Amino acid sequence: MTRALLVMAGALLVFGPAGAAAPDLGSDAQRQAGAKLYGKYCSQCHGDHGDGAGYAAQHLKPRPRNFTTGKFKIRTTGSGALPSTEDLMHVIRRGMPYTSMPPWPDFTDDELKELAYYVKSFSPDFAKPDFNVAPLEFPKPPKYTKESAAAGRKVYEDTGCINCHGDLGRGDGPSARTLVDDWGFPIKPADFTQRWTFRGGPTREDIFRTMTTGLNGTPMPAFGDALKPEERWAITDYMVSLGDGDEPGYATLITAKHVDEAIDLAKGAAAFAAAPVARLPIVGQIMEPGREFHPPAASVLVQAIYDATDVAFLVRWNDMSAETKGSNSPALVVPVAEEEAQEGAGSGAPAETDEWGEAKPEANAAPADPWGEAAAPAAGAAAPGAFSDAVAIQLPLQLPTGPRKPYFLFGDVVNGVDLWFVDLARGSTDQYSAKGSGAIAALDASDVTSFAHYDKGEWSVIFKRGLTTPGGVPFNPGSFVPIALSVWDGGSHERGNKRGLTLWSSLYVEPQVVVSAKGPAIKTGLLVFGLEILVIFWVRRKQTT
Repeated sequence: MTRALLVMAGALLVFGPAGAAAPDLGSDAQRQAGAKLYGKYCSQCHGDHGDGAGYAAQHLKPRPRNFTTGKFKIRTTGSGALPSTEDLMHVIRRGMPYTSMPPWPDFTDDELKELAYYVKSFSPDFAKPDFNVAPLEFPKPPKYTKESAAAGRKVYEDTGCINCHGDLGRGDGPSARTLVDDWGFPIKPADFTQRWTFRGGPTREDIFRTMTTGLNGTPMPAFGDALKPEERWAITDYMVSLGDGDEPGYATLITAKHVDEAIDLAKGAAAFAAAPVARLPIVGQIMEPGREFHPPAASVLVQAIYDATDVAFLVRWNDMSAETKGSNSPALVVPVAEEEAQEGAGSGAPAETDEWGEAKPEANAAPADPWGEAAAPAAGAAAPGAFSDAVAIQLPLQLPTGPRKPYFLFGDVVNGVDLWFVDLARGSTDQYSAKGSGAIAALDASDVTSFAHYDKGEWSVIFKRGLTTPGGVPFNPGSFVPIALSVWDGGSHERGNKRGLTLWSSLYVEPQVVVSAKGPAIKTGLLVFGLEILVIFWVRRKQTT
């Protein structure tokens, strides 16, 4: 069956009779104007010919869209159909969250349309009337209810979403690490607990549209023909119930709460019930060799408590699999050949590596025998299972007396850092002092203990240390302490400088007794009022004498 027949058949099955839309290609002048914008802002990633092979493409995960195929993820048209001009304009304006495709809010509507017309010129399908279909009409969203979300859980299981997205939607299903797009590149399932990372948008309307149309070119199918509208709304509501908002609500302050009972690591997360949760964004380390442009973890949750003698931190982040084999260390050196493997693909350099760090086969190579022996890794590629997951807390060796903090990449020669590091294959805590990525020294003994647990796509790691120790910064009530974190995904071959990290945040050690502001405010108000009465009395007395 031809693609045109497939598109029309899909539209009829899902949405009933849908008339073909006339090709909307714009004028020569509009496409020429779009070509200038494209050359300036887009070709570096998507390529001069729109084939997704720009010179920056090797560094990007997911890879830039190949416009020549006519396959686009975010659309208001049916499964397999081409997007409308408005769809393309919307994606350009909004961007693709948590990818290298940024939003372009400063483009005028005319510029957006010119760019969209030029993007259409890369695929001949846009000029074929049978391939253009009218956008769908989506129903008005019903009110969200807990009952609808509960019904959506069953739909979630029945449709197999759990196989990719996991039991709690954290992107940790058994198929998660096997997924590839239509071009053979690895692709991650969405994490429903962090829906602000959704490519097509986080709202219920956005999710319902995606459930209806699918994401062309990816393993995410369309459910418009398989599920009734009420079922699609139910699974939408279930997905919404798994997260805590359309926005991440990133914090820069972590508040350590006092607890009366002695901190017991065996209690796990329950010990931190009174502490507020701070979500910190994770960014890639791209400043020094061993770069990680797209760390798998998007954010990390941090809570802190302290008792009479100790302070403890609970650190949580989502990971599609627990890598508890191999080893890890902040001091491991990433071979230069590993970085060059991505930069030099197709030019005689070491083979390109995929999103998980494995050597990616040549585009025209014959498929590997699934029953054969595993091939040896390509030059510059690490062996599978070589590295474990890991996490570290970073603190200054000495509290800064001014605004300057140590360099956020493991400190500097003037201002060093204290690293609390947990290799999650071993579970024990190592402590390092560092004065830069090339000057990391392991301490003979660690003042820090830890407890780690992985469950349904989430790592939970608790760090515990005395409030004061001979070689570390003190955690005094009422004080502020700079703090940063690093997370290593062993499945992506992260180690050493190749990691995700946070920038410096502040830890506030909240005093045990928090004095209410009401009492002092009332006293101050009464004092000011009394002074005003005295002044008025004095002025009037002067006037009468």
